[in-house]
Amino acid sequence: MGFPVVGVVGGGQLARMMAAPAIGLGIALRVLARDAGDSAALVVPGTEVGNEDDLDALRAFAAGCDVLTFDHEHVPTEHLRTLQAEGVLVRPGPEALEHAQDKIVMRRRLTELGVPCPRWAAVSTVAELAAFGAEVGWPVVLKTPRGGYDGKGVRLLDDPADADDWFAAGVPLLAEERVAFSRELAVLVARSPHGQAAVWPVVETVQVDGVCREVVAPAPIHEDHALAAQQAALRIAEGLGVTGVMAVEMFDTDAGVLVNELAMRPHNSGHWTIEGARTSQFEQHLRAVLDLPLGDTRMTVPQVVMANVLGGDSPEYDDMYSGYLHCLAHDPGVRIHMYGKQVRPGRKMGHVTTLGSDADDVRERARHAAAFLRGDIHG
Repeated sequence: MGFPVVGVVGGGQLARMMAAPAIGLGIALRVLARDAGDSAALVVPGTEVGNEDDLDALRAFAAGCDVLTFDHEHVPTEHLRTLQAEGVLVRPGPEALEHAQDKIVMRRRLTELGVPCPRWAAVSTVAELAAFGAEVGWPVVLKTPRGGYDGKGVRLLDDPADADDWFAAGVPLLAEERVAFSRELAVLVARSPHGQAAVWPVVETVQVDGVCREVVAPAPIHEDHALAAQQAALRIAEGLGVTGVMAVEMFDTDAGVLVNELAMRPHNSGHWTIEGARTSQFEQHLRAVLDLPLGDTRMTVPQVVMANVLGGDSPEYDDMYSGYLHCLAHDPGVRIHMYGKQVRPGRKMGHVTTLGSDADDVRERARHAAAFLRGDIHG
């Protein structure tokens, strides 16, 4: 029928959740997963097993696709440049993707674009870190430029000597001022190759030990701050030449919003859009990378809460199905998405979404379902 094939590098839950909208759009989805037991490999027929660090594996996978996209940012940009030179459509391209891979590169570019960010510096020695701390005040946030997620690769320091082990690696680190914020926010934006862009309502993300527990849509913030957050996300998407969905994580402060980090793909903060928006982030990402007209980002109901289901410590919760049955019976309106993963403590096993018009009720329903599936409560 001539419909295109989208290839997704990475077999995690983000690729898995692209499968349903791909069916709805009538397009074919292919996945390159590291393991046949990966989340997306369990639901996408014909998944290929291969390592994204292997250029030959990427080249062979791309040969059967009309466009290549990702469910994570950890694909070597030099491989992607090679594929582009060979005629492969890579979206987002390596020039954009690099800003989600390297936090120092990201900070430099956002500063050039005039996007509000925390004060920052690239530091290579304890002395440079000490000088930065003397300028902005202690404690200081120190980050590894690459590879950090869910609180990993981030330290809050009162003494520069506590970073000796990180400096021993011999690579620059990102030092940032500690921001006094009232809440953490996220803005999802999508952009297509010909420059059409669409942004969803700003959401609040609730973090526990560096891991997102809840997402509240819309964020309970001042209208001016919400508008500024959306405008910043659109400016970043255009300035970096993004194609596809991008999540912009932010701090809400008394003076306005500050950009924290970027994720250049569908994101955990956007799972609520599956039921809570007229176009989900997963459908929108496919639309964007194929240069199709973008969909409507308005909410379907006044209030939506998404809560992550994390693996618990209790062995009896290795099988979450009994909890799944309870949650559906207790609240027929709850939407439960499980990712087909082996249970491990703290691992994102799935998420639940609740919808309604009363913010407190919607939040309590989401918390109950997620807590029951985690094994935190019984009955």
